[in-house]
Amino acid sequence: MQKILIIGAKGMLGQELISAFKKDSDYKVVAWDKEDIDITREKEVDKKISVTRPAIIINAAAYNAVDKCEENEKEYKLAKEINGLAPGYLAKAAKKNKAILVHYSTDYVFNGEPAIPEPDECTHVCATCSLHEGFQPQIGFQEDDKPAPISKYGETKFLGEKEVEKNTKNFYIIRLSKLFGKSGLGEGSKRSFFDVMLEAGKKNKEVKAVDEETSCFTYAPDLARKTKEIIDSQKPFGIYHVTNSGSCTWYEAAVELYRQSSAIGEKIKTKVIPVSGDEFPRPAKRPFYSALINTKLNPMRDWKEALKEYLGAMNKEQ
Repeated sequence: MQKILIIGAKGMLGQELISAFKKDSDYKVVAWDKEDIDITREKEVDKKISVTRPAIIINAAAYNAVDKCEENEKEYKLAKEINGLAPGYLAKAAKKNKAILVHYSTDYVFNGEPAIPEPDECTHVCATCSLHEGFQPQIGFQEDDKPAPISKYGETKFLGEKEVEKNTKNFYIIRLSKLFGKSGLGEGSKRSFFDVMLEAGKKNKEVKAVDEETSCFTYAPDLARKTKEIIDSQKPFGIYHVTNSGSCTWYEAAVELYRQSSAIGEKIKTKVIPVSGDEFPRPAKRPFYSALINTKLNPMRDWKEALKEYLGAMNKEQ
């Protein structure tokens, strides 16, 4: 039996990780949240992990107030401590105790301007080339693409990646995007986009949604299961992209949300109006296109299928 330490246990992802690993008798789960450890204190991290001696450490704790971090220096400092420096402390402790570290990052480490793939043997002499006929490139960012964050939040997450890589070799950095699922129980846990829009749809005849910022959604239970799969199958250490299949804008996601909600009896007739990002001025820049391309793992199910499961589970609880 392997001891696995889950940090950020009361968050949206943390609670799903606990559920996924507790079902397996090969693991003994130790779950910590803010009251159990302050990951921004290096000596405390070293001491508590050395006493606990886990075989695997999963860091699901994060600072995610993207706009607060951008406009407030105190918040930016806190974000650097939680997202940037703390993963390094955990990596040092993992190395010292011969443990594996799993750390989560984000599509916001990229600038939103992915390279456009060309067919093999492309000469860029289009007049005499037929290689593009039927060629459908997958546009987005692969695991080995160079990060170039355009927000302070993105900078702190990239710093965390670098700190992990600098301080241990036995790591999995898992990048995700637009997490959704059952709301976390911990202080500061954010509600997902779908929860916010579902509430707005029940109260308003019209809602506006940004028809930009194309990326992928990630369903927390699916991410937890895929994390366990990576560990169980002893995948090579390194960076992985884990999102549900398919990409969309916020507007497209809202339209699909109301369509599915109506199909299970919610009868939401709210009109969704597509707008540009300028309609909602926000301090932090967002990547215009940040779909994460997975080149190392079996793909997860489509985000629409995952959303259907989530809404069905919510409907049963009501």
